Amino acid sequence: MNAGGVVNPGEVVSLGGVVSLVGKLTLEQKVRLLTGADFWSLHAEPAVGLRRLVVSDGPAGVRGETWDERDPSANIPSPTALAATWDVGKVTEIGGLLAAEARRKGVDVLLAPTVNLHRTPYGGRHFECYSEDPLLTARIGAAYVAGLQRAGVSACVKHFVGNDSETERMSVDVQIDERPLRDLYLAPFEAIVREAGVWSVMAAYNGVNGSTMTESPLLRSILQQEWGFDGVVVSDWTATRSTEESARAALDLAMPGPAEMFPAWGDALVEAVRAGRVDEALIDDKVARILLLASRVGALDAESGPAGSAPAGSAPVYDAAAIARELRATAAASFVLARNDGILPLFREGTMAVIGPNAAVARTMGGGSATVSPPYTISPLDGLRGADLDVQYAAGVYPHGRIPEARAPWLSLPDGSGPGVELRFYAPSGELAGTEQRDSSSFTWMNGFGPEYPPDSVGKLEVHCAITATAAGTYELGVSALGRLKMLVSGAEVFDVELELPEGADIVEALMTPPQRIVPVTLAEGESVPVVVEYDVTTSPLGGFATFLQLNLELPHGTDDEEIAAAVALAAACDVAVVVVGTTAQTESEGTDRTTLALPGRQDDLVRAVAAANPRTVVVVNSGAPVLLPWADDVAAVLLTWFGGQEYGNALADVLLGAAEPGGRLPTTWPAVEAGLPPVRPADGVLRYDEGLFIGYRAYDRDGRQPLFAFGHGMGYTTWAHESMAASAGMVSVTVRNTGTRRGREVIQVYASRLESAIERPEKWLAGFAVVDADPGEVLTVSIPIPARTFQHWSSQGWVTEPGTFSLAAGPSSALLPLGADVAVLE
Repeated sequence: MNAGGVVNPGEVVSLGGVVSLVGKLTLEQKVRLLTGADFWSLHAEPAVGLRRLVVSDGPAGVRGETWDERDPSANIPSPTALAATWDVGKVTEIGGLLAAEARRKGVDVLLAPTVNLHRTPYGGRHFECYSEDPLLTARIGAAYVAGLQRAGVSACVKHFVGNDSETERMSVDVQIDERPLRDLYLAPFEAIVREAGVWSVMAAYNGVNGSTMTESPLLRSILQQEWGFDGVVVSDWTATRSTEESARAALDLAMPGPAEMFPAWGDALVEAVRAGRVDEALIDDKVARILLLASRVGALDAESGPAGSAPAGSAPVYDAAAIARELRATAAASFVLARNDGILPLFREGTMAVIGPNAAVARTMGGGSATVSPPYTISPLDGLRGADLDVQYAAGVYPHGRIPEARAPWLSLPDGSGPGVELRFYAPSGELAGTEQRDSSSFTWMNGFGPEYPPDSVGKLEVHCAITATAAGTYELGVSALGRLKMLVSGAEVFDVELELPEGADIVEALMTPPQRIVPVTLAEGESVPVVVEYDVTTSPLGGFATFLQLNLELPHGTDDEEIAAAVALAAACDVAVVVVGTTAQTESEGTDRTTLALPGRQDDLVRAVAAANPRTVVVVNSGAPVLLPWADDVAAVLLTWFGGQEYGNALADVLLGAAEPGGRLPTTWPAVEAGLPPVRPADGVLRYDEGLFIGYRAYDRDGRQPLFAFGHGMGYTTWAHESMAASAGMVSVTVRNTGTRRGREVIQVYASRLESAIERPEKWLAGFAVVDADPGEVLTVSIPIPARTFQHWSSQGWVTEPGTFSLAAGPSSALLPLGADVAVLE
């Protein structure tokens, strides 16, 4: 600290080192720091040299304080894709890229990573989490945190704990027995707190074993006291439901703000302290943690400048080209080649039919908090055309549950001078307050409508644009929003409607999947019609909290039968068919769980028909989470590509043509059928984790069921021999040989087991892993640390080791472990 008791930028201090600053504040000033100033920031406090702290949603990019195309964000591959690399070094680099993005956008704390487990593939945020395995989740999550925090940007690991599904997430009580809670669900958080030293943790909406998480005793007893966490516990947005109970717990920051709009703390907390119902020492501890966080990110000095200053280390510098290279390589490293009869990599010669609903529009991220506005996206069709191939395209089917957003070249400004729309803002009194031109048709505003239009300054919005037909036919045109809307086409009113969410809907549905009103508009080729949407924003049930408005447009198309027939004809006429199927940001989204793992619409029929017409059919699966693939054995190759980020199409072309290795291995088991999967729907407000320790591959092993593709599975473009293994209780050395004809990548996986045990155990569990790259004929020996926790289990006495013989096995997947050794483990 300097002579005035203010922390210098970059100075590393302890929790005790900021206590003297707390004493400079009145109770009112302290409590003011414990509730957000607005949706994305904390209050400044000049009395202690604290500037405004800014937080932002992640984890597929850094959104910043705005949510639109005017301040785009690098869109990285989905967390399932990052975990599929099994590459902690690569994920650390991605963390560094995100730190640079955070600094560019003035963000101090990134609300990521999400380290809840893939308990079931029905989970709506499955794509946003890493793995079904706690060790893989912990290692990937810790690498992400390290990349961020070494550049002085705080990670906020979430959602502590048990937020593994979305149904009734605001109120559900998750019942988890103590051992699976410790062995599985808390394990990634523990590693990221104790080993990666994360600076912030988010408390979940749900309850666990009877206590809602913002009031849970787990925050203090485990997070702070047992693990020694010295950072900030922040509530999930609007999850603070009480004053005294949450204040007496180890919750430090209630978000969002201001306190006038979300009054759980604020004046009510001041009064509770004055009355003696909450000890002021607890308040002091919370404030000290916030000040320590501020010191770590460079915010605790009045002279330190804007949020872009980096305290603990400088973020790497990335220009647009460097970002593109990094994201392209990461996406390719995540793609899992699940099946290949030798067709891949493809030759450049000949004709290629590119088919499918996810081929022409890039599906690069899931819905909800993970959504950002990228500067561009490369679709599979774009990427393959850019690779200078003879490519022809057919949609095949249109499985949208919703009409997609309008886009160029069909959408343009009212005068046709360029893409986008004109927005007009009207004051509550009716006069025009201002206009904006936006190169988008989807708009999300938080706390008003930008700096020029604070909450309550706008009573009505108008969207003015033109829709131009590139082909004659019937276009489906409409809007998505909440509240009263009117649409005029060529000056004639086509609807005047009040759009409402169904009862009990999650707040995220209001932002990601609000109700739509769609009308058919028949146009001649080249015809352009003016369109006006009038939106009475005062009728939105969200008030000034948030506003979402989207203009929607579906192009003319045939019936599914007609489109499938056209795709089949094209496939039959080409040398190879690449069919891109998958989900969308509406299918996989925060706020809702999936009710089926089947591909939306008639995509399965499309794949079967194309494969029957052309035996050289490659299917690319563009989903963030598992989907059913009943035709997997009937096609030449299956490539699982997740939500691949903004460089998705270019990475896909690299892998299909052999310019890059399909480097991914499955971070979650891919089911063949839906039977036997854990449920996501609570009964009477309670969701019981009755499966205990047995999720993912552990459940398949126990039940003797066969998945479609096993945990850890993935093929490359070379072959490997796993030749030998030496093991001790703390280390395994594995020797592998590249027996193929090209350089390749292998993920060596080590699993532990205990055949004779006095306690219930899975058949095997992941104990360690390593990624290797080798040239043809090259032999590598890699040492893989085996942590002591591998041989421990949770009991009423804490973490204990059952002494005796454990077996360690190594190989390329959980289903193929050719090497093994026994190790003696002492108590």
